[in-house]
Amino acid sequence: MASQPVPERLQISPFLVFYLVMSMQVGIGVLGFQRIIANYAGYDGWISIIIAGFVIHGVMWAIYKIAETVDGDIVTAHEYFAGRFLGRILSSVFILYFMLYMLTVMRTYIEVIQTWIFPEMGTFWYALGFLILCVYIVSGGFRTVTGVAFFGLVLPAYLVLTFGFTFKFSDFTSLLPVWDHSIKDIVMGSYAMSLSYIGFEIVLFIYPFIKNPGQSKKWAHLAILTTTLLYVVLAIMTFGYFSEGQLQKNIWATLSIWQITRFPFVERFEYIGIANWNLIILPNICISLWAASRILKRLFHVQQRKGILFIAGIIVILCSLFQTRSSINILNDYTGKIGFFINFIYLPMLLAAVKIAKKVKKQ
Repeated sequence: MASQPVPERLQISPFLVFYLVMSMQVGIGVLGFQRIIANYAGYDGWISIIIAGFVIHGVMWAIYKIAETVDGDIVTAHEYFAGRFLGRILSSVFILYFMLYMLTVMRTYIEVIQTWIFPEMGTFWYALGFLILCVYIVSGGFRTVTGVAFFGLVLPAYLVLTFGFTFKFSDFTSLLPVWDHSIKDIVMGSYAMSLSYIGFEIVLFIYPFIKNPGQSKKWAHLAILTTTLLYVVLAIMTFGYFSEGQLQKNIWATLSIWQITRFPFVERFEYIGIANWNLIILPNICISLWAASRILKRLFHVQQRKGILFIAGIIVILCSLFQTRSSINILNDYTGKIGFFINFIYLPMLLAAVKIAKKVKKQ
């Protein structure tokens, strides 16, 4: 099923791909990725982040090759090489994938609020209120979602500066000697970054909505580079501030750093940081909701607004089922593993399948 050409009035400029990719990669993972990678690579974890970043550039190259070969999105790619029936089944998996991504981001963020600010806050009611906002945004169309991605990245960007308060308490000599762990440990640290990094595959779903998509390649790669540098800087600052023993006890190292941030007009800055994180996870949820409902519309001819309501309703209900730290941790682990498989194993396989199908069709 070839997708209908998207009218130019509904398309976005190539440079906006930078905000869409980066806003998907910067989410709930920023709050606690340091402890996870340090479990494997210790203070060499920043090397793991750089390696993972290089690999993602390769996967992004593969994503554009797939889209260019079939001149469409992932639904078109699946039907190009697997036929209509099997292609639909493969594409349907991505509806569940984006729903899982939304659930993980939403529930983990609610846990942060319940742990740090409002212990008695109801999971259901917060999820309901947040997703009503997301439904309103996504119903406005893809350009509206892109606008939210832009502001969700630009407005909270000042938070990066607040980590400078750690400098006078940091000892960066603890990062020495460099490469003190085995290659296996470094690679496992890169693997552990998968939950924090996933989201860049959104390009394969928004490709038809980009004007002159070839011009957006540099912006997609620049987004990955910027995200990688952000994670490296945060990791180095965290490793300089915490000892390895302290880091193992901090589930959310980024939030713990904010506890030393002091201004004359505010003492508990972590409250402001957590509140601002609403803006950062808003694009995560909105873009995923749009992508899932878009696939639902393409495959089953369901009106997209009905699909948005249906998917949002399921996420609200599922959020209430995860009540303990261990269950939320398991949810994060499985999302990271599934995201790793899709991005680093399945998408390269999809490129090979599409290229083979193209050769066969030519013959």
